[in-house]
Amino acid sequence: MTRQVLNTEGLTKHYGGVHALEEADFEIHAGEHVAIVGDNGAGKSTFVRQITAVEQRTRGKIWFDGNEVNFAGPLEAREAGIETVFQNLALADDLDVPDNLFLGREKFLLNLGPFSILDYGGMRKATLDALMKTGVKIPSIRNTIRRMSGGQRQCVAIARTATFHSKLTIMDEPTAALGVQETSQVENIIRTLKKAGEPLILISHNMRQVFDLVDRIVVFRRGRIVANLNKEDTDQQEVVAYITGAKSGNGQANLT
Repeated sequence: MTRQVLNTEGLTKHYGGVHALEEADFEIHAGEHVAIVGDNGAGKSTFVRQITAVEQRTRGKIWFDGNEVNFAGPLEAREAGIETVFQNLALADDLDVPDNLFLGREKFLLNLGPFSILDYGGMRKATLDALMKTGVKIPSIRNTIRRMSGGQRQCVAIARTATFHSKLTIMDEPTAALGVQETSQVENIIRTLKKAGEPLILISHNMRQVFDLVDRIVVFRRGRIVANLNKEDTDQQEVVAYITGAKSGNGQANLT
């Protein structure tokens, strides 16, 4: 068995009386790509927000890279090695590609507070290296995000995860609003990360994409994990049955 990168035990999130996530036990190992699937409101994004400390969990434990962790916020999670591409991308429209990749993590030639000198050359080189690593094609890295297509923006957000040493990449619906060509480019980036042995959690509604890209499929329904399936041992029909509740977590057909 390969090294465990992330493990959650009993991860739970309540919003008042709303139980958005209940007792989620999850694990991912080095080099593994895992899909998280489920209907809208199933708990998928809530689960990611607990892992990345965008929100604080109601209860449960998280182990990352061999240690139990209690991140105070997403910056701590990122510094520990978890890079996340959220649906809203979190890009600055008026900045160019290097400025977005290094936003909050700028390189300095001289760091003297308000009198610091940024290392623009170093940031540009690291940006080009990241784009080459992921296979992202951007006409000019000096273009502002505002001047880019939706697919280019998504690719910049994904390339940002490759710029830094990340121990785990999480992508939340990375192709939901993209066309066929742009979707293909993002999927090629995911394949590149797989070849590099980098573990990845993919949240997606696209069953074709899921079966093309991952090793294992975890199904959420009504805030709970109801199935944990090796891709080679299942099919789209079974996964959809778990998502809709036609098949229950014990593997039996739900006739009610």
